[in-house]
Amino acid sequence: MQNNNNIPLADRIRPENLEDFFGQEKLISKKSFFSNAIKNDSVPSMILWGPPGSGKTTLAHIIAKNTGAEFVILSATSSGKKDLAEVVAKAKDNIQKNKKTILFIDEIHRWNKSQQDALLPSVEKGLIILIGATTENPSFEVNGALLSRTRVFVLEKLSEKDLEKIILRATKIINSADKNKVEITSEVIKFLAHMSNGDARTALNVLDILYSQKNKNVSIEKIKEVFQKTHLLYDKNGEEHYNIISALHKSMRGGDADASVYWLARMLEGGEDPLYIARRLVRFASEDIGLANNTALILANAVFDACHKLGMPECAVHLIHCVIYLSKSKKDITAYEAYEKAKADVEEFGNLSVPFHIRNLPRRQAGAPTKLMKDLGYAKNYKYTPKIDSSEQIYLPKELEGRKYL
Repeated sequence: MQNNNNIPLADRIRPENLEDFFGQEKLISKKSFFSNAIKNDSVPSMILWGPPGSGKTTLAHIIAKNTGAEFVILSATSSGKKDLAEVVAKAKDNIQKNKKTILFIDEIHRWNKSQQDALLPSVEKGLIILIGATTENPSFEVNGALLSRTRVFVLEKLSEKDLEKIILRATKIINSADKNKVEITSEVIKFLAHMSNGDARTALNVLDILYSQKNKNVSIEKIKEVFQKTHLLYDKNGEEHYNIISALHKSMRGGDADASVYWLARMLEGGEDPLYIARRLVRFASEDIGLANNTALILANAVFDACHKLGMPECAVHLIHCVIYLSKSKKDITAYEAYEKAKADVEEFGNLSVPFHIRNLPRRQAGAPTKLMKDLGYAKNYKYTPKIDSSEQIYLPKELEGRKYL
């Protein structure tokens, strides 16, 4: 164990069979399709979709250990068509040897349409068995043609009980390879599992740091210290999450770009999903800036798109750009307030009738399209605004005539 200290603990203790894998009970039960596919060495092309640290990569490695196929790994963040061409060439050689080739692509959602299209023919022909791992909805991130040729397996966020088992197993493996035993109580294990927020990799990384620092007595205080030092003390589902996003929003609203950048960094370094932040910025652009600067919404949408395409850490600079711009921009809440006033009238008055003169009719038609509609008064006295002065024309229901929202 000590000779492999440069290898992350998560990799050193990675299970090689389903019996040592914790979590995803429905997926890996003995009678499940997934388990039988591994057992019978008949693994189909698949997409493993689940949150970070839920076991996607580990399940891929278990398949690798329990199949007769050649297992090749590519990372979508650092590989492209050239790497894929090499894998395809190798797969063709394997076919001649009556051997399968399994290609595991981590973060497959990072591959663009062109790259995914290049992969499609090899999957279609059965030349390559694809296993893609993604934290994003494959319906949006994987080409339809490629998706239709794969099985999608959904992984759930790990429970705290699952994480406790993973931490306990890691500790036992550490202790079996080291004379100086690591002491960790059940209370401390529960605390680490809770703080890891369903992410096994986070839990093992914290344990790995403490182990590498020769902390033989793992305590709650030491775990807190590691979380803070590594900027991991950020419960995405807890109060601090909402406190910090509120601080970011209010700092931008107040025009303090420096504070806004700080709170953004707190969220990103704590592991927040950049798309969550980008969505909030899109909202802010209309809620707080609105008519004062319409370009803000264009920029916020462009930044959301960049975050969607790049992910972290590359998209951090786009978020910073946007946050500074929104902070420094003039503010106008007219649109926000107008909607709130209109919504209040909708709630109070219910479904008020549409005035007859502006009810549905074909564009530019002077009168109602049917006799019945004409008899009912549809379009009666309607003034076609591009050609006729309509300054006196009323558009609100009778009950709200004269109401002003702006």
